[in-house]
Amino acid sequence: VQLQASGGGLVQAGASLRLSCAVSGRTLSNYAAGWFRQAPGKEREFVSAFRLGNTYYANSVKGRFTISRDNAKNTVYLQMDSLKPEDTAVYFCAVGTPITSTLRLASSYSHWGQGTQVTVSS
Repeated sequence: VQLQASGGGLVQAGASLRLSCAVSGRTLSNYAAGWFRQAPGKEREFVSAFRLGNTYYANSVKGRFTISRDNAKNTVYLQMDSLKPEDTAVYFCAVGTPITSTLRLASSYSHWGQGTQVTVSS
């Protein structure tokens, strides 16, 4: 299984970005998909996940970020609006088979993309 994340960049506060994660080697519809991020000197943290038709968000991004998936393209997206400097991090996509109670845990995902840098300037 390979995951290829893309779409990061350098933007100003208030701008938008859309991250994409193309999955190959597995049928995406059979898995949960998640986005995590890691800022310098900090632990990897949960951002959002899509599982069994339901979406989940960290409180820090709720209302600003939207996760979606296109099963025909085997791709997961993260639409990020109203970006803030504190959103600056490397963003990782992941797929796996977590249950609802564990989908916020990075250890619940079996396959990871390489990460894409998002930098938000003030």
